[in-house]
Amino acid sequence: MDLQTALRGVTPPLVTPFTADGSLDETALSELVSFVVDRGVSGLFPCGTTGEFASLTFDERLQTIETTVSHAEGVPVLAGVASPNVHDTVAQITAAADAGADVAVVTPPYFHTANAPQGNQAYFEQVAADSELPLLLYNIPSCTGAPIDPETVVALSTQEQFIGLKDSSGDFGYFSQLLRQTADPFLLLQGFDNLLLPSLRIGADGGIHALSNVLPSVFAELAGAPQSDRAAELQQTSIAPLFETCLSVGFAPATKAALSHRSVIPTDAVRPPLVETDAETAETITALVDQATSI
Repeated sequence: MDLQTALRGVTPPLVTPFTADGSLDETALSELVSFVVDRGVSGLFPCGTTGEFASLTFDERLQTIETTVSHAEGVPVLAGVASPNVHDTVAQITAAADAGADVAVVTPPYFHTANAPQGNQAYFEQVAADSELPLLLYNIPSCTGAPIDPETVVALSTQEQFIGLKDSSGDFGYFSQLLRQTADPFLLLQGFDNLLLPSLRIGADGGIHALSNVLPSVFAELAGAPQSDRAAELQQTSIAPLFETCLSVGFAPATKAALSHRSVIPTDAVRPPLVETDAETAETITALVDQATSI
């Protein structure tokens, strides 16, 4: 599979459904995977931020990846393997590869953040040296403490093991700079839902968006014809209002509330320290989902 072609489009960072008692709900996860695959997504990303990876044990992460792979129907699976150290990251990659994942998604180490740009580059290169999977960089400075410097991305983009980057910084200037300074086939995938359309219009390869769990058809249609007037309508009327609400309360709880409303998953249960959306917010999300799906 040519991953750098297959992943041009939209990939949902899958929520991890839980039962009311907090255990993994594999049945709900399999139904979510089928829901988004049937509606045209380009990839599947379990164990990401929206998937509450930090609240999962190693075995639960592996179980989540295995369930996703078993229902992917040939759609590439991008396994989240975020960890604050090389050893655990590589161990997760090995397990994900054995489970059938196609790509590993790696963040910079968190808690002890790099004290110089070359620290992150060395970290990623050490992971790559022992990785059984191609790597997608994940820039999410709000969670890791610092961004992946553009110079580091440019240097890694020329190395075969690194196939692209997901940018969840929300910094359009940063993303634009990477578009100018990296070359094909290195993938640049937007991670902020409200920046998908402008990013596609200046050359982005696609996006990885929490709300594509909820509105996979909307995102697939937009990504398929980003220059159209219809794409602008979808971005402004379907995606933007829901994104703004979800951003204010957290994407895992908000996305689960929306999916529960659509009857894709049975509950909106999350694990501490996250809490479910309150009744007023859930009502707002419900109205916005209904609006988005009616356009």
